[in-house]
Amino acid sequence: MPTVSVIYFSGGGHTAKLAEAVQKGAASVAGIATNLIVISGDDIIKGRYKNDAVFVQLDASDAIIFGSPTYMGGPAAQFKAFADATAGKWFSSAWKDKIAAGFTVSMSPSGDKLSTLHYLFTLAMQQGMIWIGQPEMPLQPNGVNRLGSNSGVMAQAGQESPDVAPSEGDKLTGEILGKRVAEYAVKLKK
Repeated sequence: MPTVSVIYFSGGGHTAKLAEAVQKGAASVAGIATNLIVISGDDIIKGRYKNDAVFVQLDASDAIIFGSPTYMGGPAAQFKAFADATAGKWFSSAWKDKIAAGFTVSMSPSGDKLSTLHYLFTLAMQQGMIWIGQPEMPLQPNGVNRLGSNSGVMAQAGQESPDVAPSEGDKLTGEILGKRVAEYAVKLKK
């Protein structure tokens, strides 16, 4: 059974809500198993991320969807610590030909989220992964892709509660991406 893992860091709970939506979309595809993996600050010791159980899950996955809030124009430091710890996977080509995708949340409509998505894309390319973008047309009436990103999912959330933001349209965009990644994982497994 193909497995899609969603791994993310969330500072205030907004990215967690989007991660849950992405996982929901992936889980909606028949024959898919999913993992929702939180990057915990407790796993970062003296600046280095260390969690062997997480890497076992990711190594066994057919697809990995990366998520991070955008802070100061890039991914959160906690996500970057995780990404730096994947160097061993690069040396062994462990994630080569796995499917990858990404999502991010920041306060303003732009918030330099594209920089974070490019970082996630670059991480995937370094690992030899196959990137799946988000092909939905922008500004749909139901809020899907309201921020107009095709590189991955962008969502907006400020100081409001994670129960309010990201918006339903942003979460639906995340679901659509999760479903698309899972569908490709099934196709590649055949």
